Amino acid sequence: MAKSGLRGIPRLTQAFVCSVQGLQSAWRNEEAFRLEVLAALLLIPAALWLGEGGVERVLLVGSVVLVLIVELLNSAVEAVVDRIGMEHNELSGRAKDIGSAAVLISLLLVPVVWALVLLS
Repeated sequence: MAKSGLRGIPRLTQAFVCSVQGLQSAWRNEEAFRLEVLAALLLIPAALWLGEGGVERVLLVGSVVLVLIVELLNSAVEAVVDRIGMEHNELSGRAKDIGSAAVLISLLLVPVVWALVLLS
């Protein structure tokens, strides 16, 4: 893909448009992302209500947002691997499994952070 040659505000505007398209694509094509967004819509307001002070709120909200970020990166890896080819390949499978493991770790982090913050 050729670079656009845009600079400054037009470049930032184009980057924003691409980011929104990425979010729309993830929403349309990734069920896990949709479920995690729905969970975030419940957990983020709860985090803002339950957290006592800015640091607690950032930890609670941040752990939830991290899941969305990792899911987006995992989905990007899967899309690239699938673009290369659908036949079984050990490295492709490893890439997908590692991305999935990253999502799992981010998901496990949420209850750990919430327990440490809210039970302390």
